[in-house]
Parts: sequence; structure tokens; C-alpha cells
Amino acid sequence: MSLADAAGMLLAFIARLITGAQGHWKGCPPMAEQRIYFANHQSHLDWVLIWAALPHDLRSRTRPIAARDYWTSSRFKQWLTTEVFHAVYVSRQRTDDQDPLEPLVEALKSGDSLVIFPEGTRSSKGEPQAFKSGLYHLAQQFPEVRLVPAWIDNVQRVMPKGEVVPVPVLCTVTFGAPMALEPGEDKRSFLERTRAAVLALRPPAT
Repeated sequence: MSLADAAGMLLAFIARLITGAQGHWKGCPPMAEQRIYFANHQSHLDWVLIWAALPHDLRSRTRPIAARDYWTSSRFKQWLTTEVFHAVYVSRQRTDDQDPLEPLVEALKSGDSLVIFPEGTRSSKGEPQAFKSGLYHLAQQFPEVRLVPAWIDNVQRVMPKGEVVPVPVLCTVTFGAPMALEPGEDKRSFLERTRAAVLALRPPAT
């Protein structure tokens, strides 16, 4: 077993120990098929939670999106995101002629699955912000890839703002039914429908 594999198993164990990282597959079972998992975005831990909730054999082909400037700012962070999580790096600072989706397109062309957050930024408002257009364009280019909505619950309480030590809180990742871009569906309708699918997975308030 390589160091990266051992580190991945340890991180998955720690994530489950602190948060439970429970995966609830309500709309589909975990399968070895190419997928784009798209979810609400509340914390830096979001993609770790989805990754830890996946079965072990799916993790190596399911890649999160990581901001290049932040996740390559130290050797350890770069090693972690490259060797353990196999992240797809995206640049937040781009020239006008750079396509922000190019790294994602290349990953999908190679057969990988992705974890993306269509809001584009973290939100503390409870409900997802309006989805940006990236998911729509990927659905156009890769109609054969299954789009799986997911709701991540409670993760914002694991690392409250200003804290440096995670707080043990039970978190869940609920996966919904696969979706696809419908014939003739415009961008606005698609993004509203996919956002609604994520929101529909939110557990009822107690």
C-alpha cells in the first residue's frame, strides 16, 4: 500500500470519526459509473465529506475540484490534493482566453467522476445560492454522464467560523436520483431544476 493510499484511508477514518460521514443513497445506489456529484457548499470540508461517504472502490475515480492558488500554496496541501484526493485544480485568477471548465472537461474525457459545487462559493444562508452555468455546460458536453444531486447536512457546525479544532457533529450526505439535461431545456430552467433537486434532499427541520 502506498503512502497516499494509507493517508486516504486514515483521512476517511478521521472524517467518519468526527462527523459520522453517513451516506444516504435515496435516489440511486453507489455504482461504478461516471457521475458528476453536485451539492450545496457550506464548508471547506464539503468535498472531504462526500469523498468519505463514497465506497472505497469509487474514491480513486471520483475527483473534487480544488482552487489551485490555495491548495498548491504548500507542499503538503499540494501532495494531499494531488496524491490522496486526485483533485482537479481550477484557477480563480484567469485571463480572458482561458476556459474555466477546461480542467473539468479533461477529467471527464478521461473517464473520471467529479464532485462540484455549482454555487461557486460557500454559503452560510442555509439554502444554496443560485447555481452558476458550469454544470449546464458540462451536462451539454457530456450527456452520458449521470448528474447526481447531493445534500450535505450539518458540516458547517463541524468547523465553526473562527475555530481551528473540529467539533464532533453527526453529518450526513444524502444522494438523490440521477438527472440529465432535457431536450430543448434552457440554461435557466436547468439550473433552477438542479438547485431544487439539491434543496429537496435537505432533511426536515426538527
